[in-house]
Amino acid sequence: MGLGTAAIGRPLYINVNQGVGNGEPFSLPEFKKKGFQVLEDAYNKGVRYFDTSPGYGIAEELLVNWLKEKKDLSIQVSTKWGYTYVANFDPNAKVHEEKEHSLVNLNKQWELSKQLLPYLKVYQIHSATFDTGVLDNVEVLKRLHELKKEYKLSIGLSTTGDNQTEVLEKALAIQVEGETLFQSFQCTFNILDQSVLKYKDALEKLSGPFIIKEALANGRLIPNQSYSEYSGLYNLMTSLALKYAVGADAIALRFCMETFPAAMVLSGANNNMHLEANLKANQFSLTQTEMEQLNAFGIASENYWKERKQLEWN
Repeated sequence: MGLGTAAIGRPLYINVNQGVGNGEPFSLPEFKKKGFQVLEDAYNKGVRYFDTSPGYGIAEELLVNWLKEKKDLSIQVSTKWGYTYVANFDPNAKVHEEKEHSLVNLNKQWELSKQLLPYLKVYQIHSATFDTGVLDNVEVLKRLHELKKEYKLSIGLSTTGDNQTEVLEKALAIQVEGETLFQSFQCTFNILDQSVLKYKDALEKLSGPFIIKEALANGRLIPNQSYSEYSGLYNLMTSLALKYAVGADAIALRFCMETFPAAMVLSGANNNMHLEANLKANQFSLTQTEMEQLNAFGIASENYWKERKQLEWN
């Protein structure tokens, strides 16, 4: 399991609001201190893989500074380019991030991201979609190939939306100088959205990591009152959590780990308590019958993403 750093780099994230705000005004120094502590806690609990992005507020900067102190070459990092955080830590901001998949932005963001070397192993297009044309941008693809060669990186991309599989299919076929360019993918996969299973064989043959994000479906897989249609799933998860003496979060994460045994499954925890609960997914295995029961709760990808779009920044 690795740590995704979105929630320690910016104060708001798209999720199910658990109503945990303490009402105090936002303090950037305190926020940095807390983020630094989460990185330290994860490390002390055995986590050695960290995923970040310039789009995650100060997360990449935090990681750069933390790595300078750690100096442990067993740590591996993935980062992305394409999103810029623009909310300036304002909880009332109307726009939180801006997407630009241009060569200019790639080069600009690389200048900062390369500070993660030599820990940086995977460099990804952040949320590659057809609308930006990035997968047809020859200049961008050539530049990524250059970075791959020069710094021995795995080049990848992250996917989002109900056409994840179409983006995957196109990206898997892209070659530069006779070589398959993309050898790492970061995709949404969880009990509800299992669409990328269609490409399980290809994802397991990558030379770089297959990274699973949103394993908890932005909080929707934590039993709550807002989704009565998932009551059957919640009942099953609660009974499994009781059986294995873990939380529902660990059940959701374990489902991903069992489905893709070689994948890097990301925890999105932003505090020690949640991190500890997530990491309990390493302590047990689900039976084949239990996996089949959970697997049966998958829903249509378009329904999953329609529901996700209704979530707010909390």
